[in-house]
Amino acid sequence: MEKVLGFGGFFFRAEDPAALAVWYRDNLGIDLVPNDYETPCWTQEAGETVFAPFEKVTEYFGNQEKAFMLNFRVRDIEKMIAQLESRGVEVRRDPDSPYPNGKFAWLNDPEGNPIELWEPA
Repeated sequence: MEKVLGFGGFFFRAEDPAALAVWYRDNLGIDLVPNDYETPCWTQEAGETVFAPFEKVTEYFGNQEKAFMLNFRVRDIEKMIAQLESRGVEVRRDPDSPYPNGKFAWLNDPEGNPIELWEPA
């Protein structure tokens, strides 16, 4: 059976796509989409990826109007939190972390999209 190799992109609507792309670059290190075919796209490190549909009604994402939550693997969650907070981004630490599978924290991008940070164990 053929199967997908991984995510080739994540596309979503935004009120201000250019500004939001810059926020992700400046705060999370995700390169802007190139304007040509010669410049490489952002490349993520290989690692675990959880693909998990949730019940339509869930508190886990926060705002019920948001249909998705991004989860980003990080090398050092405390350094990432410090970096974000130094830029004025509010980050909520998971009070029950760590878990057997790692540590977690949450934030929202400027348009309110939920983001989960995950430092695998």
